[in-house]
Amino acid sequence: MATRARAKKSPATEPVLPAPLAKGPGLVRMSSGDQAALYIRRLMFDGDLRPGTRVPQDEIAQALGVSRIPVREALIALEREGWVTIELHRGAFINALDERSVRDHYELYGLVYGFAAKRALRRSSDDALVERLAQIVDDLPTATQPEDFTRLAFAFHRTVVNGARSHHINVVIRAMSGLVPGDFFSLVPDAIAIERRGLPVLARAMAAGDGDRVAAEYLRMMRRVGEKVVELFERRGLFEEPEAAASDATR
Repeated sequence: MATRARAKKSPATEPVLPAPLAKGPGLVRMSSGDQAALYIRRLMFDGDLRPGTRVPQDEIAQALGVSRIPVREALIALEREGWVTIELHRGAFINALDERSVRDHYELYGLVYGFAAKRALRRSSDDALVERLAQIVDDLPTATQPEDFTRLAFAFHRTVVNGARSHHINVVIRAMSGLVPGDFFSLVPDAIAIERRGLPVLARAMAAGDGDRVAAEYLRMMRRVGEKVVELFERRGLFEEPEAAASDATR
């Protein structure tokens, strides 16, 4: 998902890191390794860790109040996802993001959710699934704040995935960590309008039993969301400069 940037020499003193997110219900349920991964992604997102810089593992462990073990676990997971590169005897270094990888990430979300929806339609033996989705859609007009919309949107997607009754689909969804740390719809507010329009269309296609249409609409909606994330990352300067990418490609 990312391009390896040229590693920079670590400064004599590591930067002072911001405090981690407050431990709400979602964070309390996360393992220490997952919390460390989320924190590192937040440091990247906020520009505290730039491409090519070394990840200050001791400082991160201190900020989170954990040992280095969860931080190492987080870095192994983040390397697998393409966020960092671990170099033997040197440490972990932040990779550079690129637009294509962000777009691919959300297109994959659309494909997986569309696949789950088709399986949910095939495996549901009653109207409970469709009724639950319809109820969520009916509640959307009351969601005037990002946190309220987050709750309903996640409930919609979770209902679809649970309806598929597939452990493998659940594993794939969990493995696709969010690119935007924190409250997604607060940080990407334009995505609310996209899903506010898209979820009712999905619910109607589910009610009609049209799996192909559901899959196509999920893919279309997630592509549009991905474009908004690309715009956000561009504004924050999180993408590697074209000159740097070209330089890396020649090494």
